[in-house]
Amino acid sequence: MNLKQWAAQTGISYATARRRHESGALPVPTYRLGRLIMVGEPLTGAASGKGQVVVYACVSSVDQKADLDRQIARVTVWATGQAFSVDRVVTEVGTALNGDRKEFLALLRDPAVSTIVVEHRDRVARFGAEYVAAALSAQGRRLLVVDPAEVDDDLVRDVTEILTSLCTRLYGRRVGASRVRRAVEVAIGDGPA
Repeated sequence: MNLKQWAAQTGISYATARRRHESGALPVPTYRLGRLIMVGEPLTGAASGKGQVVVYACVSSVDQKADLDRQIARVTVWATGQAFSVDRVVTEVGTALNGDRKEFLALLRDPAVSTIVVEHRDRVARFGAEYVAAALSAQGRRLLVVDPAEVDDDLVRDVTEILTSLCTRLYGRRVGASRVRRAVEVAIGDGPA
């Protein structure tokens, strides 16, 4: 469990628990997992086979950066509960609508990574996460999704994916049109410089 959960269970404030951790005065063993402080001993010798087990957490925007820690905690607790030894935590701020996620692409390219654990399918890709899982499987690697049943109905999922795609195109066009309009205004001299 993470330090914040431990502090709540023991009835002390998180700030006090963090100060005690930093001074080495906590009565329980702790270790760092990315930015999180975990309470207890890290699992070793788990049944994950050869290769690294990596927790991947992603949010769409900088405004959601606080959600990364909660996402990491949930996925790490699940992975350790499944007897996996988490070797690394990789976080990223970027949308799954395009392929511009350097950290995730690096995980896919790294042959030392045998298992990638994510919270939801859409952390991998909005469309075609099944293809990513199949490609990893063909290499003897795997993608584990903590909550695979986020949307059970295929029709609902398909409609959601179509709407997401359409909204992305629509909002992308608006941004592009707005930039063109501002550039023209500046060039003509009608708008702010």
